[in-house]
Amino acid sequence: MSVVPITSPDLDALEVSWFAALCSDDYAQLGVPDGSLRSSFEHCRDITLEAERQGFRNILCPSSYQVGQDTLSFVAAMAPLTERINMLAAIRCGEMQPIMLARTVATLDHMLEGRLTLNVISSDFPGEVADSAFRYRRSREVVEILRQAWTRDSIDHEGEVYHYKGVATDPARPYQQGGPLLYFGGYSPDALDLCAQACDVYLMWPEPKEQIAQRMRDVAQRAQGYGRTLDYGLRVHMIVRDTEAEAREYAEHLVAALDDEYGKLIRERAHDSISLGVAHQARTRELADKFGYVEPHLWTGIGRARSGCGAALVGSTDQVLSEIESYQRMGIRAFILSGYPHLDEARHFGQLVMPALKTCSLPQVYGRVPARAPATPLGTGPRR
Repeated sequence: MSVVPITSPDLDALEVSWFAALCSDDYAQLGVPDGSLRSSFEHCRDITLEAERQGFRNILCPSSYQVGQDTLSFVAAMAPLTERINMLAAIRCGEMQPIMLARTVATLDHMLEGRLTLNVISSDFPGEVADSAFRYRRSREVVEILRQAWTRDSIDHEGEVYHYKGVATDPARPYQQGGPLLYFGGYSPDALDLCAQACDVYLMWPEPKEQIAQRMRDVAQRAQGYGRTLDYGLRVHMIVRDTEAEAREYAEHLVAALDDEYGKLIRERAHDSISLGVAHQARTRELADKFGYVEPHLWTGIGRARSGCGAALVGSTDQVLSEIESYQRMGIRAFILSGYPHLDEARHFGQLVMPALKTCSLPQVYGRVPARAPATPLGTGPRR
């Protein structure tokens, strides 16, 4: 029995995703820059292709103003290079005029033949610091406009930020019925409300399980007020080896050369570094024991040199599988995983853990992906 009502209560499979290090976030040892792991197109491409080979069903493509790859450009480039893996593209609401964003999403969705999912982001833009409540109001308007573009004949929106009337939606019709699934992570009351009203999958960062359960209850209560349910996801790093001792030894190796001042610099250059979620990750580190463990297999050392998701599951294959099964019983259906360095750790997890997991694609589970090209203007519909 899950902690809260969820959209997919009878689903006995998981959407297991990996992470494309588009934003200068790949290291052999944290805090030690390595030119061979820079976020070049070639390196990020290789991570994605390896994730597909290992059977991951989706890959998160993050967005940040750091040296690396533009998210939507990268997703477009990977469309003809991949066949099975979904692309979870981060969209920073307000960064692009929302109707043109809807058209861009439709283009990508057709290129990927329904393998596109979206991570809704409400962070500040480079050089801008906006009020948090305003950013979420703006994001809510963007999501509403996207929904209209994907499901109606015209866009009619009168809001605080955007004003449109009678804009035809033919250029913005996606491949998927109803549009791509929307994944969302945020901890403030405004964030929870936006997700509860308009998104499909609520994403959480690693914390002690009782805190994760409470976050699920908080957002589920808000979703109930809108007559909705959500599915839930966990974004967490992975260190899995044949034995627990080997996994713990590798965790220590990851931070062995880390200078805490440089780690702080890495954390602070991210655009989400002052968010409530990041504050909770810092609090989790404070609760950890002297070795950095806040639970027997949840290690917070990664957060010393990373803003955002700052903890890893560390253990043997059986221990990590046990942890995943525990989260699954809580009601979590999507896992977005990563490890340092990302290419090598995709192989470790893929070879040691993936064979024991039953996986799925949530867009397929939701019935969003048609069996053949849809009758849209960009598909097989009449050209007007």
